[in-house]
Amino acid sequence: MLRIKTRAIFIVLFLVLAGLISPVYATDDKVNINTASKEELITLKYVGEATAEKIIEYRSAHPFVVPEDIMKVKGVGQKTFDVNKDRICCGES
Repeated sequence: MLRIKTRAIFIVLFLVLAGLISPVYATDDKVNINTASKEELITLKYVGEATAEKIIEYRSAHPFVVPEDIMKVKGVGQKTFDVNKDRICCGES
């Protein structure tokens, strides 16, 4: 009986921890910098609320053609691009 309870506790703990950890892995999804919400943009490294707002403002007048265009936004430099280049896109890819 004790063995069954121990296994049940282990399974419950595993499921709880898996639920807490899974949002971390969800950040591996691509972020379309032409359509992403502020919340989605903030998932990028070195992009906070202010920078996300600048990206949104910039793209309304100048849609991004290639991911590198994000560096045209004031406050987004080479370092920010380099750490996020595998996560950002401009279209459906």
